[in-house]
Amino acid sequence: MSQNTNLNSDAEKIAEEILRKVDAESDYRILSGFAAKVIAAIAITFSVFQLYTAAFGVLDAMIQRSIHLAFALCLIFLLYPTRKSWPRNSIHPVDLVLAILGALVPLYIPAFYQELVRRAGTVTTLDYVVGLIGILLVLEAVRRVVGLPMVIVASTFIIYALLGPKIPGPFAHRGVDLPTLVQHQFFTTEGLFGIPIGVSSQFIFLFILFGAYLEKTGLGQLFIDLANALAGWAAGGPAKVAVISSALEGTVSGSSVANTAGSGSFTIPMMKSLGYRPEFAGAVEAVASTGGQLMPPIMGAAAFLMAEFVGVEYLRIIQAAVIPALLYYFGVWTQVHFEAKKLGLKGMKREELPKLGVIMKERGHLLIPLIAIIYLLVEGFTPMKAALYAIVLAILSSMMRKNTRISFYDIVKGLEQGARNALGVVAATACAGIIVGVVTQTGLGLKLGSTLVDLANNNLFLTLFFTMITSLILGMGVPTTANYVITSTIAAPALVMLNVPVLAAHMFAFYFGIIADVTPPVALAAFVGAGIAKANPFKTGIEASKLAIAAFLVPYVFVYHPAMLLINVTPVDIVEIVITSIIGIIGVGAAVCGYFLTNQSILERIIFFVGGILMVTPGIETDLVGLGLLIVGYFIQKRKVKK
Repeated sequence: MSQNTNLNSDAEKIAEEILRKVDAESDYRILSGFAAKVIAAIAITFSVFQLYTAAFGVLDAMIQRSIHLAFALCLIFLLYPTRKSWPRNSIHPVDLVLAILGALVPLYIPAFYQELVRRAGTVTTLDYVVGLIGILLVLEAVRRVVGLPMVIVASTFIIYALLGPKIPGPFAHRGVDLPTLVQHQFFTTEGLFGIPIGVSSQFIFLFILFGAYLEKTGLGQLFIDLANALAGWAAGGPAKVAVISSALEGTVSGSSVANTAGSGSFTIPMMKSLGYRPEFAGAVEAVASTGGQLMPPIMGAAAFLMAEFVGVEYLRIIQAAVIPALLYYFGVWTQVHFEAKKLGLKGMKREELPKLGVIMKERGHLLIPLIAIIYLLVEGFTPMKAALYAIVLAILSSMMRKNTRISFYDIVKGLEQGARNALGVVAATACAGIIVGVVTQTGLGLKLGSTLVDLANNNLFLTLFFTMITSLILGMGVPTTANYVITSTIAAPALVMLNVPVLAAHMFAFYFGIIADVTPPVALAAFVGAGIAKANPFKTGIEASKLAIAAFLVPYVFVYHPAMLLINVTPVDIVEIVITSIIGIIGVGAAVCGYFLTNQSILERIIFFVGGILMVTPGIETDLVGLGLLIVGYFIQKRKVKK
């Protein structure tokens, strides 16, 4: 036990170091004294403002969003240094000046709101200067807390808007001069203060705050203990624990990279000690953690944005995401199981594992707020009210037993931590608004969609393939919320043009944007897992791509067969598609792993792979042929085992 504790402790330190290198959001200042108190006071005030407007009514859109952004920019410049070489234990004067500007510039809107409304579209010189500074501040904040890739994407869009007439070919447009661009971006709800940051200011922040309180109550450890109790004893137990615990954590978390570092510091050393290869151990945790972004109800906060963009209720997004997410995790579980059997790996001894009954008796009440939030959404409460009540329930439920009770200090720290956790999302959604603003101002979305369709010669499968590649590229190194905004704005319109249901088109682009986190060459979650496992990053990325095979198949299924997303569906349709998909995923997983009942030859792997793909592909004929091939493969394997 002591050795395991030391292993986990070492892994946690490694995870922290890797996070600071790979994840810009984790490379913040660690301050003390007066500076720490000032930052804590600003962060707590930020959370209190969000709770107040959730309880007593949201302010006018521009006012609510500008105050939301002002808090975030101020904190970002105080917590994240301009240069990596600057010390992390003090605030540089340059950052202090930027923090003051970050607070004041967005507050220009509520300060002169009535005058701006009366002038409606007319921009003064002062407006122009303030708006331009505001856009530059957002880009700089994104560079610090999200990373350079998103700044490059947003800057490219801005340049595209300004150089419209000079761009050759079908992407040319009339062009936008700088004052018009600034007015559209900073003084309307069509740009920087558009839908993305609107959703952040109303819903996402509260769910992040909810997650911060769940962390304070110890829910994350409860998930790990539950997973251990349920699967720790099975073949390859720690790997299956990683899959289950990451799926559970994904219901409330918003970062695949942070999840990989958090739970990976526990699960990866355990997998390695059991006998898994380092690359495989790192890949399992990365893929399991990345799937958390696909797991309802929060889905990395993208579910709220999808509801707004698609124009449906939030609950509808959750319902549509359930079956694909479960199939994703089933695919990972299947390959973990086959790999364990192939290597002859045993599970942990039952006496070393926590008992399910004891866990539920001592800490089961911590699940109350999570159950409550789903119940409230089903009953028709708005996401904002559901999150508000769930935050209160998280605090109250912790009081039910002494061993989980959080103190008043923890409650206050929860307010601070929630605000700090939200900074990356606020910056990313503001920047995503800039991208959306350019798309609406120039008509780029329609142009890109038409180009993709023309390139594929109106063939749906080819359009899906090109959209997949586009989404994978756009998703590299970009956080979930911004990732979805970019992929849905650029890639989804192409699918809608070919009569794919809007929800299926958006979900397709979203899935492949997320899977970019485990797809080489830029596979951030896989690289973090590799760092903890002390494995080769590229090989870990390849392993992760193989483990995530279900995520590459399932989106094609729900486009061709929208019943998987519960679109125009009957109970019989649901049962049929779930059963055939499960059988197909088992076949494909066995082929990728090279093991079913025993090791497979090349021919057997081809039989299982083709059979599995045909089972996943919708249609009676393909199902029958696929099932026939899998039965043939089964009997070949059975015969080999007998010999």
